[in-house]
Amino acid sequence: MPDAVLSTLQLCGASVPVKRAGAGPAMVMLHGGGGAPNFLPGMQKLAERFEVIVPQAPGFGGAPTPPWLETIADLANFYLEFLDALDLRAVHLVGLSLGGWVAAEVAIRDASRLASLTLVDAPGIAAAGAAPYDPTSMSEEEAVRAIYFDAKRADAAVARAFTPENEAVRRANQRLVAKLAWQSRFHDPQMQRWLHRIRIPTLILWGENDRLFPVAFAEAWHEAIAGSRLVVLPRCGHLPIQEYPDAFAATVGEFCLQAAAAR
Repeated sequence: MPDAVLSTLQLCGASVPVKRAGAGPAMVMLHGGGGAPNFLPGMQKLAERFEVIVPQAPGFGGAPTPPWLETIADLANFYLEFLDALDLRAVHLVGLSLGGWVAAEVAIRDASRLASLTLVDAPGIAAAGAAPYDPTSMSEEEAVRAIYFDAKRADAAVARAFTPENEAVRRANQRLVAKLAWQSRFHDPQMQRWLHRIRIPTLILWGENDRLFPVAFAEAWHEAIAGSRLVVLPRCGHLPIQEYPDAFAATVGEFCLQAAAAR
């Protein structure tokens, strides 16, 4: 499988680590609240058919938070600058968890460089009958375990998260996510009013057993974005890219190729 190449881009006053692998249509993945992951097996599978590009957002991974970063909308504007800086066109934009919220904001603001949009277990909207996620309702360990359906994966994630070498970065990411999303209870009603502006092919991919943002949120995204496709993976928690990398890569890859063929 293709190995990722790491580079650093200076943009908007921040040093942005960027992982890239593969060749073909550009696929940009926006990470969630844990920061840019290692180049996961699901990403490696997609890199067999796409050029997969994974930037780390300013302020994550222990990097200094730039003074302009105060809202999810600021991150969306930053990623629009990122697409311009790399002159990426016909991009398949994939947002993982919190990155899905950001990706939706990008598509609302300017989809001229986008070929498709994929939202994976994304917060950002309200769902009828579903309570908003409250991170203060769980202990830190419970919150990590709640991400996964598979208990062994949850055990491994807890073991990784609370090691001394990971503690400082984990807490820095946590503070930034709190600043960007906790006060709004992971919901922006203003954005939700403008989701009709998303007119590019859109995939909503969800874990059936997501305990943070249940399937009702997937259905709310699906209803709000006209013509979107909803795929729910059984026996899967909040991170399909980790729990079912092959199904994740196959579903996202086929959707993006179909979207490109229809352009």
